[in-house]
Amino acid sequence: MFSDRRRRRAARRVRPGDGHALKRYRWWQPLSRALFHLDLVGDDGRPERWSVDVRLWGDSDDGDVRARLYRDGVHQATSKLPAELPVTGGTVQVDNSGYGLRRCHYVAPDGRERQLTPDPASAEGRRARLERDRPGLSRGIGVATWVVLALALVLGVPQIVEQVSQIPPVAEHFGTFTSPVHLSAGLNVALLVATLVASTERALRLRYHWLLDGGLFGGED
Repeated sequence: MFSDRRRRRAARRVRPGDGHALKRYRWWQPLSRALFHLDLVGDDGRPERWSVDVRLWGDSDDGDVRARLYRDGVHQATSKLPAELPVTGGTVQVDNSGYGLRRCHYVAPDGRERQLTPDPASAEGRRARLERDRPGLSRGIGVATWVVLALALVLGVPQIVEQVSQIPPVAEHFGTFTSPVHLSAGLNVALLVATLVASTERALRLRYHWLLDGGLFGGED
């Protein structure tokens, strides 16, 4: 959930839409675009499909990552992330990490929330289909990614602390630290690649933990 302060700031970032049509998800966009849908019933009793479209690498004009909100395929609003977008009977909260989305949830006024459904053509949609069709394999992948990130934390942090402690001002005030772990350059590169893959896989499921996914190798703070 967003804090009250974060919600107020997010609300001020919302800009009205211009009515353009939602573009179809293309096969070459799985790592650059996230598309989620939410089916609601409007005030007139008619079904509505709300969609949230996020270009994960940022917009081409300024590089900022924005969430665009559509109702029945028509653009309604745009906001930089983190975003809180108004929909029928509540809001949609959208936030990202360094590897993809970490939140895309519908929040009702009473605080109840549910994750939006990823578009079937998207990478998130394909990952959701794997979880639905092969739950055992999906759980295994989830455990493997958690283990990889935990190992990266255990093996990577001491080496980073050692390097930081050798900076002259730090060494002068706090002394130096010798890491009990020293991996070769090749193993560190392999660990970095495995961490990036694991964090990306977790982002496809909108999983996020401030310690595991929080920036050891370039993610969020």
